[in-house]
Amino acid sequence: MLEIQKQLRRRGNKKKAKILQRFFKTGLGEYGHGDRFLGVTVPVIRKIAEQHKDIPLPCSIRLLKSTIHEERVLALCILVVQYKKSDTIKRKRIYELYLENTRWINNWDLVDLTAPHIVGAYLFNKDTRVLMRLAKSRMLWERRIAIVSTFYFIRHNSFNETLTIAALLLYDKEDLIHKAVGWMLREVGKRDVDCEEQFLREYYKKMPRTMLRYAIERFPERKRQAYLKGNV
Repeated sequence: MLEIQKQLRRRGNKKKAKILQRFFKTGLGEYGHGDRFLGVTVPVIRKIAEQHKDIPLPCSIRLLKSTIHEERVLALCILVVQYKKSDTIKRKRIYELYLENTRWINNWDLVDLTAPHIVGAYLFNKDTRVLMRLAKSRMLWERRIAIVSTFYFIRHNSFNETLTIAALLLYDKEDLIHKAVGWMLREVGKRDVDCEEQFLREYYKKMPRTMLRYAIERFPERKRQAYLKGNV
């Protein structure tokens, strides 16, 4: 066992672990089935990641392949820290390793904590066809990576990728995708509400209810009700 794993396990809490196992849907047939938890919070994990930010990439990937949820979170947090501090060559390698190992980036928090900071950051102002491929993946988490990665673009006032992928995911069957798409549309609206509404006016009657509710969450109540009742 790596020393970093021992350090993480020392910070575990059995009561929190039980709560997290329910929260992240680890039961039979649920999206997180079989995942195991130590009961360590994200702020604590981030502190440990900072302390070990210089570990070699193979060690991070070894951690990422763990059956312990927090070890995967830790591995990904280290990759985010390393990405931000690296040169162009190493950033490319971190991005490639991330996409090569998506089978272990297998819960919504793992995606949301990292995809914008690695995939989104790397692809900004580059060819983004890989996001369109991920959006069409049979793997739930790759589809979520596709849409959540565009959060980096949104923060730089670039919305085309978000809207394109949102349209691709309009008929997705997974609630976790509906929530992610609605969230990203809401983030677009925080910066350019006219842009968000142009998209909504075209698609809102086709959108899953959860997606629409997330997208219009910040709208004035009268306008929100108009969308919900189909009267826009």
